[in-house]
Amino acid sequence: MKPFLISIFLTFLFVSETYSQSVYLLFDKSSTEANFAVGKLKPELASKKYSVISQPKDYHYLISLGIESSKIGPESYVIKNEGNKISVLGGDARGLIYGTLSLAESLRNGATLPEIVYKSEKPHFPLRAIKHNTSWYSYRPSSALDLHTETLKDVKYWEAFLDMMVENRFNSLSIWNLHPFVFMIQAKNFPEASPFSPKEMEEWKNLHKSIFKMAKERAIETYIIPFNIFVSHEFANAHNLAQKNVYPHYYVPGDTSEIVKRYTRESITQVLQEYPELTGFGLTLGEGMAGMTPQQREDWMFETYIEGMRLAGRPTKLVHRIPFSSTTESLGATSVELEKLTRKAIEKEAKLDFIDGPIWADLKYNWSHAHSTPKLVKVHGGEMFDTFYNPLPEGYKVTYTARNEDFFALRWGVPQFIRDHISQNSQSYVGGYFVGSESYIPAKDYFTAVKGSVDWKFAFQRQWLFYKLWGRLLYNPETPDEVFAATYKNKYGTDGAILLEAMSLASSTQMKIGSLYDSRWDFTLYGEGLMALIGDTTKYISADRLINQPTLDPDYVSVKDYVLTLKGGKDYAPGKITPPVLISLLERDCNKALDLIKGIESHQNNSLMYELADIKIWANLGLHLAEKLKGSISLQSYREGLGDNHKLEAVSSFTNALQYWDEIIAISRPIYKDMPLTHYNGSSHDRNDDNLFHWALIRDEVAHDLEIARSATISNP
Repeated sequence: MKPFLISIFLTFLFVSETYSQSVYLLFDKSSTEANFAVGKLKPELASKKYSVISQPKDYHYLISLGIESSKIGPESYVIKNEGNKISVLGGDARGLIYGTLSLAESLRNGATLPEIVYKSEKPHFPLRAIKHNTSWYSYRPSSALDLHTETLKDVKYWEAFLDMMVENRFNSLSIWNLHPFVFMIQAKNFPEASPFSPKEMEEWKNLHKSIFKMAKERAIETYIIPFNIFVSHEFANAHNLAQKNVYPHYYVPGDTSEIVKRYTRESITQVLQEYPELTGFGLTLGEGMAGMTPQQREDWMFETYIEGMRLAGRPTKLVHRIPFSSTTESLGATSVELEKLTRKAIEKEAKLDFIDGPIWADLKYNWSHAHSTPKLVKVHGGEMFDTFYNPLPEGYKVTYTARNEDFFALRWGVPQFIRDHISQNSQSYVGGYFVGSESYIPAKDYFTAVKGSVDWKFAFQRQWLFYKLWGRLLYNPETPDEVFAATYKNKYGTDGAILLEAMSLASSTQMKIGSLYDSRWDFTLYGEGLMALIGDTTKYISADRLINQPTLDPDYVSVKDYVLTLKGGKDYAPGKITPPVLISLLERDCNKALDLIKGIESHQNNSLMYELADIKIWANLGLHLAEKLKGSISLQSYREGLGDNHKLEAVSSFTNALQYWDEIIAISRPIYKDMPLTHYNGSSHDRNDDNLFHWALIRDEVAHDLEIARSATISNP
């Protein structure tokens, strides 16, 4: 009996020693960034039963947080474990935060302080930014955007969003709308421009000051990016000008009157002076500048924005969005001449002593649909030429905006896709990425239908993997999948590696859709709904549309081209993604995803239930597309006179495709609300309040493929 009691006693001593050890935190208490970092570390220490003491004596462990800029680069960190002393050293305040968060993550993932090992990281890109639109003066008018207003006016939302950003190593927040100034200042010389009472104006100021203050505490830079040329309704009415340059219009003639220039210039100066924690501005040339030549647009920007920055009397960072119209139209095309003109303007700005460089020269990656192919096929307006990097730039870096206009309801996460994206775009002239949407705001959760508890409050928290993958991999593309799998395990207590692999396989359906179906601006594709702008209306992509639509990825082959090639007795070289190859990939990936999660039960955990449901929806969407492609090949083969049997094959495949769609409905109907969708504006610039989306609501459009097949005739009998 005695040996047993001794064993119990020793076990008690071990457990007591392990879980009641004291830790002293040594850090610069005058630093807001260090205080923020410590605030994130303490809960993880407490969860491991370590007690943080306030005096540097009789401690078991010392954790020293400091900055060594002479030895460590910007945004970089080193973690050292020397016995009972752990040092977290940053190259700057941001690096210190990242190092401390890394230590906290190790504790959260199961490590004890003695198990902390040496680690160092440095940023791959200097810019890792979020594009975040507001619902006020939004770029596009829609109830899908309006519904976020109260959430966006809640400081707690921005606190949570900024916490997510810094945890995922995003270092810049850009806030976009048509005309932000009236929500930030009452213009000293233009009080008539404001729609707000003094009390309302103070509330707006407090909101913006809180956002910028919290961002600074997290070492996150902030940019305001307006569209141009726009003013408030009140300003336009008071001066009887710029009547079209107001919300919700955006493709309108530019008003270049002197009073609009002065109002814009003085607003820039006043915003920078009243908000010292604001990092900078972005220039957007195009929407409200119809009728102006590219040179006139650049000149207007220099006379307003750049001059306003100079008059502010402090350094300012700058995003110069590369214009997409080489004509006087709002929607033009790219050209070498436009690129040369723009490069000259950016280089001029970069030489100004009040511009804190480098300037970010930004382009939209594959127009509005970056979640397609990792290859750069086009930018907004068409082809990107080599002007911006040949010769290599000085004073600016090219950045890419990776837009998501394709999935808002469904969770998404494909780490290898992002690594491939980064691998394709890591030339010395590339400065980083903006990640975000135009037709979606990740604030209010307007998706969740289940009434039980879930582990999120805001919409972006549902898409935690999307942000974690983009942010962490932009910072360090070598971040292993185990980091992301560990979050799954911490959240759901189940096999994280399985969930990550299943989500990666299933949601890769989006990239296959985006690569197969050529798209341009926002509404020309909506991946999770397999919808596109067809004519003037957003609708389900019919078999006829799929057959005739060109591909985005040059390695993909359209159904029409594939059938014509077969008819001509030819074949494709290895490496081409023909429709049969794509069918095989979809079936392989989607079936494996479903097999992986077959044995995972949610056990009344609503959050896990949604994760599993989204994997199932993506997988069934991929299998639906595979059958749709089979049917489309058969349908086009029949039309081309390759055999009457193909008509029956088409009907059979479209029947199978509809069954997969019905499975999507069965999964999603109980758990997803009907969701407002900005894409339903179609080609109109006006809002459309008849805009609810759910997979169930478009079933008739999906089923119409069967009628197309049944009524098909041979094209050239």
